[in-house]
Amino acid sequence: MSTSRLGMTRIVAGESQTPKRRRALEVALAVGLVLLISVGAIVASAVARDSNASAAPDAAGTPAAELKLGYFGNITHAPALVGVKQGFIAKELGGTKLSTQVFNAGPAAIEALNAGAIDATYIGPNPAINSFVKSKGESISIIAGAASGGAQLVVKPEIKTAADLKGKTLASPQLGGTQDVALRAWLGKQGYETNTDGGGDVAINPTENAQTLKLFQDGKLDGAWLPEPWASRLVLQAGAKVLVDEKDLWDGSLTGKPGEFPTTILIVNKKFAAEHPQTVEALLKGHVEAVKWLNDTPAAEKAAVVNAALKQDAGKALAQNVIDRSLKNIVFTVDPLAGTYKKLLQDGVNAGTTKQADLNGLFDLRALNAVATEKTTAAGLGQD
Repeated sequence: MSTSRLGMTRIVAGESQTPKRRRALEVALAVGLVLLISVGAIVASAVARDSNASAAPDAAGTPAAELKLGYFGNITHAPALVGVKQGFIAKELGGTKLSTQVFNAGPAAIEALNAGAIDATYIGPNPAINSFVKSKGESISIIAGAASGGAQLVVKPEIKTAADLKGKTLASPQLGGTQDVALRAWLGKQGYETNTDGGGDVAINPTENAQTLKLFQDGKLDGAWLPEPWASRLVLQAGAKVLVDEKDLWDGSLTGKPGEFPTTILIVNKKFAAEHPQTVEALLKGHVEAVKWLNDTPAAEKAAVVNAALKQDAGKALAQNVIDRSLKNIVFTVDPLAGTYKKLLQDGVNAGTTKQADLNGLFDLRALNAVATEKTTAAGLGQD
C-alpha cells in the first residue's frame, strides 16, 4: 500500500487485505447512510403530506373574522332587514363580526361584491346572472332565495293598456337590474323596441326609487316597474294604477309554483365561500330563521318590525297602508326558484343588458339544504 501525492490510499498486488476490508466497511457505511437519508426523506415527505392534508380542512373551515353583508332598504329584502335587526344572523355568526351596507339597486351591490367591499349580498337575480356571465362563473354563487313577487308596473291612470305606452317615459331602479330587465322584456313582447341609452318606442330612464316617486308626482314620468314598497307608494301616495303585476306573467311551468318568481336572492363571493364555508353556513342559518320568522309572525307584528328596520336604514317609516299592501304582495322563501333562470338570462339577452351564456355552476345550495327543512333544487344549474 502506498500513499499518492493527493493523499489517497492505493492498493497494490501482494499487499495486506486489511485496507480492502476497511474499504468494504466504508462503502457499506456510505450505502447505509444513503439509505437512511432516503428513508428519512420519504418519512418526512409522508408526514408533511399528512400534515398538509389535515391542515387544509382547518384552513378552509376557519370562520371569517368579519362578514360584510349587503342588502337594500326594500320590503322585498325583509329577510335581510329582519335577519340583521332581530339579531338572527349575528347570533349564528358567533365570533364573526357582522358589518352591513345598504344599496339602492343590484348593479351597485355587485360592484361592491366584486371589489371585495362586501362578501355576500341580498340582490335581484339579474345582476347576479350578469356577474356570473361576465366572470365566466368565477365571481359569485347563489346560495338561497329570499323573496318572490312584489314587483309591478304602475302607471298614470289614463294609461289603460300596453298600446297606450308608445312614446311614454317609464322608470326602473337601475339599468340591468331585475325590474329593468323585466320591464324591457315585457315591452319587447308587446312589440316595442327599447334601447339601453333611453331611446326606442318607449323611453326607459333608470332612476333611484325615491326620485322615481317624486318625478311621478311631478308629472315627469308616465310609470315605473318597481319592487315593493315603491310600487305601493306610487299607487297609494301618487295616484298610480297597476298595469302589470309580474306574478301574473309566471304560470309555474318552470318551477311548479304558479305566480312565484325570484325577486330577491342571497349570493356570496365564491372565493370567500371557499375560504370560510363555516361562516357561509352560519349566515344561511340566520337567513333561514329570518324567513321562518316572517312566515310565522302575525301580520301586525311583522309589519311593525319590518317598518322599524326600514326607518333605521332609510330614515323614515312607511305609512301603515303602504307596508300592509307591500307585505301582501310578497312570498318569503329560501327557494331561489332556479328553474326560472334560463328565462331570466334570455330576458336579459333580449333586453341588451347581458350576453348568452352557460349558467351551469350558478347555484351552490348544499349548505342551504344542510340547514333548511325545505329542500331546494338547482334545476341542473349547480350543486344542491
